[in-house]
Amino acid sequence: MSRVMIFWGCAALLLMAAEAFAPGAFMLWLGFAAAGTFLLVWLLPLTELWQAVAFVALSFVSVAIYIYYFRGKGRASDQPLLNRRGEQLVGQVFNLHHAIVDGRGRIKIGDALWTVQGPDLPARSRVRVVAVDSMVLKVDPAD
Repeated sequence: MSRVMIFWGCAALLLMAAEAFAPGAFMLWLGFAAAGTFLLVWLLPLTELWQAVAFVALSFVSVAIYIYYFRGKGRASDQPLLNRRGEQLVGQVFNLHHAIVDGRGRIKIGDALWTVQGPDLPARSRVRVVAVDSMVLKVDPAD
């Protein structure tokens, strides 16, 4: 086995191992490109220039495969609103803690006060959360 083949084999292993220390699904695909270059060097006598060209081309191909086939294709969560506290509140009814004046008021949920937007209403009125805009809950009177 030549030094060049050892280089490409080590590069492939190191890039794939680096993915474990800095996960992001990028170095893994470069590792696949290095492994492909290793196979090309094993099958064909390539100069260093053509090895570099092959590595760059295989890098583009492997990253394109990742983007096209694998990015965004994770498992669907059984709790899609887990870290979206405001969205979990849509449809629920609460009492106003502070009256809505000029379109803004506050409700208390658990131990937190939330800013709400809606029609002017007195304190202790019942409101239903209809939407969320960042950290502001949009409310309507609950009938």
